[in-house]
Amino acid sequence: MRPKTSLTAGLFAALVLATTPLLTTSANAAAPPAGGQPAKVAEFSDNFDGPAGSAVDGSKWTLETGDNVNNHERQYYTSGTDNAALDGNGNLVITAKKENPGNYSCWYGPCEYTSARLNTASKFTTTYGHAEARMKVPQGQGMWPAFWMLGEDIGSTGWPGCGEIDIMENIGSEPSTVHGTIHGPGYSGGEGIGAGYSLPNGQKFSDDFHTFAVDWSPEKITWSVDGNTYQTRTPADLGGDRWVFDHPFFMILNLAVGGYWPGDPDGSTTFPQQLVVDYVRVTGGN
Repeated sequence: MRPKTSLTAGLFAALVLATTPLLTTSANAAAPPAGGQPAKVAEFSDNFDGPAGSAVDGSKWTLETGDNVNNHERQYYTSGTDNAALDGNGNLVITAKKENPGNYSCWYGPCEYTSARLNTASKFTTTYGHAEARMKVPQGQGMWPAFWMLGEDIGSTGWPGCGEIDIMENIGSEPSTVHGTIHGPGYSGGEGIGAGYSLPNGQKFSDDFHTFAVDWSPEKITWSVDGNTYQTRTPADLGGDRWVFDHPFFMILNLAVGGYWPGDPDGSTTFPQQLVVDYVRVTGGN
């Protein structure tokens, strides 16, 4: 969560701890190297195939529930298919709605919005590899879609010591720009280290699908959009602070409404808003 004035979504990891068990790595055994043990290769793929209105694959994703006081987001994350469902055309649709059908309570009082947040914490983790998602983001003041990762040791180490890799974040007031950021001890919140990528000629990320990716290897993370590399980070960028990106991480997809960074929705914001995800893939991890 790069240019913010306060805490990041990593602090919302309390929800992860409250709603999901941590630490299960899904790994596929590759062919044994000569004279050695089988190599463990972490692979993940979800094309979101299924009937319209059906739920995401519960063997791959867990839906978190609750609100997020740390970022002062306005939504309540729900389970079920009201805010996260397949569209029947090979997409996951995360929908933010201006409603409170469950009479949910948020940090500021009765919740004004609902949305969804999914993670792979108890299903899949990876160390290194190529992680990507093809998505079409929403547009509107106060919208905050994200595809990101947290260190699996958040339960024992806490945030930001566990590390956070933001593969893609967008705020509705910047429809042409996305951000990639790392957070760790000494470089978290508004001090996160990252960069933005902007489309040319006033194009908006809400106009079409785009592919957001990181290539993550020992002591190196590189970000790209549609295959165009726009930043690389190594321990040399941390000013002597500790690099915390050499252990397993799990993935998160969410659509937040409001918060310190994007600001709250206003009269120009229409609802519902949708984050449409074509696929999520991880290859080459371990």
